[in-house]
Amino acid sequence: MENFNKLFFHPLFKDTIAEINRLNIQLPPNPSDLEMDFHLDTNPLNGETVSKVEDIKNYKLNEKNGVKLAQSKRTLCAYDESINSYLGLEGTAYLTSHSLIVHYKEEYLPLNYLTFYFYTRAETYSKNSNVIKYSTNIEVDSKKDYVNDRNEFIIQNTPSNSIIFIDGPLFGGDVNFQAFQLNEKLLEKNIIPLFFVKNSYSCMATDHIEELRGKYNSDLHWAYNFLHIGERTNLFKYTDQLNKKDYSKLFFYIKVFNTSPQRVEFHTRTFEKYMDEIPEIFDLIYYLLLVQGDIKNPQIRSISIAEKYARATLKLMNVNQIMKKSGIVPTMNQERFGW
Repeated sequence: MENFNKLFFHPLFKDTIAEINRLNIQLPPNPSDLEMDFHLDTNPLNGETVSKVEDIKNYKLNEKNGVKLAQSKRTLCAYDESINSYLGLEGTAYLTSHSLIVHYKEEYLPLNYLTFYFYTRAETYSKNSNVIKYSTNIEVDSKKDYVNDRNEFIIQNTPSNSIIFIDGPLFGGDVNFQAFQLNEKLLEKNIIPLFFVKNSYSCMATDHIEELRGKYNSDLHWAYNFLHIGERTNLFKYTDQLNKKDYSKLFFYIKVFNTSPQRVEFHTRTFEKYMDEIPEIFDLIYYLLLVQGDIKNPQIRSISIAEKYARATLKLMNVNQIMKKSGIVPTMNQERFGW
């Protein structure tokens, strides 16, 4: 665990800041917190891509089994990120803290990785710099860079023979291939990856399972009414029509308190490889959600700790002070609202 309890920077972090200053690029003084949205809840094109893996019924969870697994030889890890965006007249900058924590004995050991990118549609800036990124679609390109950095960070630093809880969905739009690669690399290290989605308005189950179709506003609406506290739904399987082999996942919904459930998902290959361990991992998830004990914002304890380190390390970098030399001129919305 000697690699943990550290904060390190992208190799071009300082170069990017230096180039912004050299080119007199103007950024706003107040960043906005960014939620990375990959439009991942796009519904399948037809019902054949979603199926039931288990009978539709309530499945009781056992937190005591979760405690046993938490104390087993498998290391528990979690990943989350925090992102600040700076919307300027010349382009958009993204400051990201990637955060990985490991349960080690009685401690949470953090490892954080800071990246800083600037994207612009103005070729006059990008042609004069090897770190200023030219982009005609900043939203898409920034997400691709984020995913590539995230995957490399997780793959290189997650200990072998561990379980990792990752905030956010498994697949999404233009980054499906990168998501598949991440899962494959982790499986090679005997790492079990699980992905967590909150506040989703997906209708994958309620639009495409005959027993549920047309009766609920969303999957969460159904799961909230269907589940009692301490239960999960049956497993569902989603398969992408264009790549059934690689882009396939299992998912279920879990209700820990009398609040909105959340979705847990994992790749089909993960399920096939660790089928015998999966039921205990479901109990472990329930236990870690109980340990966190946050009724208003229930999430895995491990992810919550990773999130706190991500936000704290962002605050260490006062980009506003660094940018004072730039003669900052924010856009109107950024000036008024800080976003």
